Amino acid sequence: MKDRLSKLVGFVPVIFVLLWSTGFIGAKYALPYIEPFNLLFIRMMMTVAVFALLMVVLKIPLPKLHLVKHQAISGLLIHGAYLGGVFAAIKWQMPAGITALLVSMQPLLTALITMAIYKQRLNKMQWLGLGLGFVGVILVLGSKQQDGDLVLNWPMMLAAMTALIGITVGSLYQKRFGGGVNLVAASLIQYIATAILMAILTFSFETQIVDWQLPLIASLLWLVFGLSVIAILLLLFMINEGESAKVAAYFYLVPGVTAIEAWVLFDETLSLWAIVGVVISVFGVYLAIKPNKTKPNKS
Repeated sequence: MKDRLSKLVGFVPVIFVLLWSTGFIGAKYALPYIEPFNLLFIRMMMTVAVFALLMVVLKIPLPKLHLVKHQAISGLLIHGAYLGGVFAAIKWQMPAGITALLVSMQPLLTALITMAIYKQRLNKMQWLGLGLGFVGVILVLGSKQQDGDLVLNWPMMLAAMTALIGITVGSLYQKRFGGGVNLVAASLIQYIATAILMAILTFSFETQIVDWQLPLIASLLWLVFGLSVIAILLLLFMINEGESAKVAAYFYLVPGVTAIEAWVLFDETLSLWAIVGVVISVFGVYLAIKPNKTKPNKS
């Protein structure tokens, strides 16, 4: 039984990457019909309802107050800053590929922060893996850029950098302070905090005008159940069970998987360089997450 369970756990990163990669596609379908913060506010409210129902059905108690505070902070960073930044950048006409490239710097940023603050040392092969993963991401996204002038402005750049910092710091914060809380309860608290933030943003800066078309409705349902429920539970599980740098390395796979999905769904060209980039990213992630056989430093 334990062997079967361990095998199932081994598939968690694969399922997570497949689900997480669809976030950019969901945003592409939904944002022509709704403003980004309003979309996220509605998404958060729906997700809160789902997790509240799960809490009741599964009879899960709320955690103690000091743990609630930590989960709220994690939610504001992982969901509020990350999702708000990504959706705002795409809405403000930053190409999804460029947005994905900036956010994909998370593994390197995570490694640097864990070395500086948490004293988690990476061996040479792990550093090589992180570097190769980043090179693979650049090849995938670079191959998808079309000819023409690309105009980047400060609002979209600031939004993308907010997303990068949010998901990086939020994952590290959750690893440090968010343990010992049931994943369903943790998610409920995180989404309540994020819903409050998105309510403030949408009612302060947006019109709340929505064009309820089928692509928006379908995207919203997928973003709630596929991403906000299943993918986030998997992410929190991986953060609680694994090293920060190793968990972050899986994000290198997202742009490549997204490129393949766009090839299947939208008939976008998948060039030779993109395929090479995907292979390099996969190999880089393998090096980054493989067990460290070097002896720990006793100093």
